[in-house]
Amino acid sequence: MARDYYGLLGVSKGASDTEIKRAYRRLARELHPDVNPDEEAQARFREISVAYEVLSDPEKRRIVDLGGDPMETASAAGNGFSGFGGLGDVFEAFFGGGTASRGPIGRVRPGSDSLLRMRLDLEECATGVTKQVTVDTAVLCDLCHGKGTHGNSTPVTCDTCGGRGEIQTVQRSLLGQVMTSRPCPVCGGVGEVIPDPCHRCGGDGRVRARRDISVKIPAGVGDGMRVRLAAQGEVGPGGGPAGDLYVEVHEKQHPTFVRDGDDLHCTISVPMVDAALGTTVTVDAILDGPTEITIPAGTQPGAITTLRGHGMPHLRSGVRGDLHAHIDVVVPTRLDNEDIELLRKFKERRTRDEAEVRSTQAPASTASGLFSRLRETFTGR
Repeated sequence: MARDYYGLLGVSKGASDTEIKRAYRRLARELHPDVNPDEEAQARFREISVAYEVLSDPEKRRIVDLGGDPMETASAAGNGFSGFGGLGDVFEAFFGGGTASRGPIGRVRPGSDSLLRMRLDLEECATGVTKQVTVDTAVLCDLCHGKGTHGNSTPVTCDTCGGRGEIQTVQRSLLGQVMTSRPCPVCGGVGEVIPDPCHRCGGDGRVRARRDISVKIPAGVGDGMRVRLAAQGEVGPGGGPAGDLYVEVHEKQHPTFVRDGDDLHCTISVPMVDAALGTTVTVDAILDGPTEITIPAGTQPGAITTLRGHGMPHLRSGVRGDLHAHIDVVVPTRLDNEDIELLRKFKERRTRDEAEVRSTQAPASTASGLFSRLRETFTGR
């Protein structure tokens, strides 16, 4: 079961970044080991520090909101609740220092993920598409191949920190006497310096470059979904392994159809006479081309005609949703004398038809009310 990170900090799921930060600050002052040496308090401090680390990261918080736990795999590597690990960084952001000696961080580190947004129309989402995109990311330096050094030179141990990657100081504060550990300002926490860096990358082992890559979008993808391209993100410092590239799909609004999952909705305006006598309307469906929709005789306003299997394909199974045609019966507003005379004769023949007043909850109004709510949901009107 995923951890309740919001509950650990005592905030609601919709809490703002400021509220989360304030909650962590308050709890950290009470539970920090230099203030409260109790083992239970230390365990609580580790928990709230992990909770803040997760909720202050937009991507990790998104995973939590979806019901997952972004720290499940990290705990095996020492970044979970067991030990302080990298949690001193969180405390340092508030109180100016950490508590645990981390040692050098290593010059070669994994790269971060990248995000690219792509706008697609409904047809492209339905059929799938392959597109060439240009990305601007850090790539491996082709001169030093990630070493960061010029020629045959090699890194040397940092004289400032002695290779530890950090410096420690003792300070007096409101919390009492606190020993703080900070990354070495000379080597940046690596423990080594490069006296003769690469002339192209400046010792970082990577350079920024634009490149074209091919992105395959599968059929059935929807708005907000992401396609992952492994190892196509940022190359890490020191030529470390590249992160992933995520392509986020933004679906353009279609002039005819409104999408609801795998189903499609459209509105067909039918003249009053055609609704009474019945007719056939041709709709240019997304995947099926011109498709006939039969409007049976006596169709009422708000009726829904459904074509099974004429909607969008499901992303994984390929099974298609349905096409729902909402019928809007159009009553003529401009009538000439001949039209009026014909309608009067028709009324005389329909002597059993009378106006009726009934509750808005009556079955006859349910379909119309349903479509009104759907239309408001889909179009915002």
